[in-house]
Amino acid sequence: MTTALADYVARFAPAALPATVRERTLTVVRDGSAALLAAANPDYSTGRLITGFARDQGGTPEASVVGNGFKTSAVMAALANGTMGYACDIEPHHPEGILHPIAVMIPTALAIGERVGADGARFLAAVALGCEIEYRVSVALGPAEQYALGFHPSAVCGCFGATAAAGFLLGLDTEAATRAFGLAACQASGMMAWESDPTENARPFQMGMAARNGVTAALLAKSGFGGPTAVFDHGHTIFHAFSRAPRPERLLQDLGTRFDGIMELAIKPYSCVSFLHPALDALLGLVREHDLKPADIAALTLRFPRDGIHCIDDNPLKSHCAQYILPVAVANRGLRVADIFIDQRIGNPEVAALARRVVVEPDAALDKLFPDFYASIVAVTTRSGEVIERRNDIARGYPEAPLSDGELAEKFTTLVGSVAPPERVRALAAAIDELPTARTLARYAEALGAPVTP
Repeated sequence: MTTALADYVARFAPAALPATVRERTLTVVRDGSAALLAAANPDYSTGRLITGFARDQGGTPEASVVGNGFKTSAVMAALANGTMGYACDIEPHHPEGILHPIAVMIPTALAIGERVGADGARFLAAVALGCEIEYRVSVALGPAEQYALGFHPSAVCGCFGATAAAGFLLGLDTEAATRAFGLAACQASGMMAWESDPTENARPFQMGMAARNGVTAALLAKSGFGGPTAVFDHGHTIFHAFSRAPRPERLLQDLGTRFDGIMELAIKPYSCVSFLHPALDALLGLVREHDLKPADIAALTLRFPRDGIHCIDDNPLKSHCAQYILPVAVANRGLRVADIFIDQRIGNPEVAALARRVVVEPDAALDKLFPDFYASIVAVTTRSGEVIERRNDIARGYPEAPLSDGELAEKFTTLVGSVAPPERVRALAAAIDELPTARTLARYAEALGAPVTP
């Protein structure tokens, strides 16, 4: 399996992607780029601190640090940009794999792409390849299995996806790509311990680690550095390390003919953990239909699959806390990026009071759908004693329920416009649209890398 996967990376080419996959890749790159640039807002501590760290380390100026106007080494740029890629928690995600691959792959492909002078088509192909490999590793390990052991699938599996993306852009042959995957296995890491960090700095740092470690693995392998050669096959494999019930056959199943890692990505309408998106759609529908305000709600119950409750029930992180996100959504009739950085319970007693009336409960009827779908049931008890309830299995933004072109454009403009004037919004959009035929990444990198103006 290790050699087969490495050989696939070594032989990969942009032409291997069907037109539908190339089109989908461009869509998620556009969406992920907007989320990445929005995270460079210096009002948000994650981007401010990680880019300051990258600047302090110095390094060969070969790769752009998004929104900050300077370049550093590919390794440090991948770390900084990967961290920002997931900071706003509004970039595309993979429901089945429980992954945030775009947050890892855009920074990885940008860092190595700038270093080697890649064209736009190869950049997009690297993103697609990395997403596909990350997804395959996650479903082979089992995302629920990783959670049960305390590992973060996006971080552990993202390292392998980043290695594939970087290795492709560096032109690794099969033997070098084999070593690169071995070196990725030596670095693969990421614990769910970030759930106890209320600053939310450690949460996106997991994606920065994955991008940095994947870039490091590929660069070391390119230099001739040795590494394990059978991390998917025998000895100390990743299947023994990160799972107790792996399905190794899924790693290579339909490799090269199915691209579920990119085609099944969902695009987020809300800035928060994806587990809460179906519930938000249901709740906001009830809010609009019944004109509900926080004071109108005596109790709010969210029923959710048992295996995912740990991530959303009274989580210290605002972005992952049902008791925070749902009341804020009722009060604002929606969510803003700033809501996960600025606690709306402070200064809004109605939100604070409703937060104390939210309960999360397991529901056995929903368990069988997890993790493919984050099926949710929202039950609202009004002050008059009426109980109104709604179930939602598929959130808006899933491939089965896609956002409209207008909604995608509005989201892009809102995110980029939060840190840039209209002319830069248009410039970034144009640079992304031109990527399939762009001879270099210069225009795209410049539109992303220039300092932000919040």
